[in-house]
Amino acid sequence: MIPSSPTEFSGVLRRNVIRMPEVLNEATGIVVLGKRIRSLLFTTDVAIIRNHNADAVLAVYPFTPQPIINHSLILAADVPILCGVGGGLTAGRRSLDIARDAEFHGALGVVLNAPAPYALISRVKRAVDIPVIVTVVSPDEDLEAKVGAGADILNVSGAALTPSIVRKIRRFDADLPVIATGGRTDEEVRSVIREGANAITFTPPTPAELFQGIMRKYREAASSRKDTEAN
Repeated sequence: MIPSSPTEFSGVLRRNVIRMPEVLNEATGIVVLGKRIRSLLFTTDVAIIRNHNADAVLAVYPFTPQPIINHSLILAADVPILCGVGGGLTAGRRSLDIARDAEFHGALGVVLNAPAPYALISRVKRAVDIPVIVTVVSPDEDLEAKVGAGADILNVSGAALTPSIVRKIRRFDADLPVIATGGRTDEEVRSVIREGANAITFTPPTPAELFQGIMRKYREAASSRKDTEAN
């Protein structure tokens, strides 16, 4: 008899992981070097990177990209990492070198910020043999120029405008791989998928938020023990 659903092994110590919303499985996914990616965890927290069930990690952070950070995240992860390599404040030769370094250390893709000049996109594309992912934040951006410069995948991060940006991309190219932020509810995620996003990024709770629930349980348990001892 064939099981109706996948069987799952959950260890005692690592069963408390961050689980992606089931709705993300409705995305078609992007196959990168043989690996299908539907869900991407948006984080650079090493502890969270070690405890989740996403298909990949989108490691983009609001500081100048540093090889040591990318090395640490790649080493810590047991899923593919897409590494930020600049494109805004950090550009030119520095971004190019960071992109090469990320590939050499095992990144599955490199991510350029929305302001990345077309010339930089082209140089990175020629320099690495992994996907070049270019971020789109506005429906006014020149999609044809970004793709023409060498963008393999577009990463849409337009807040409330994300569905409309994805829709514009699909009018431009029906087959171009698209990663997009999904929103806070299942319906918001579905709306982005319906517009044509292949993969969805998910922002996990912060460690402080996760600790709130854990510490509440610890306090309740401590209070219960105290009451038992008093009786």
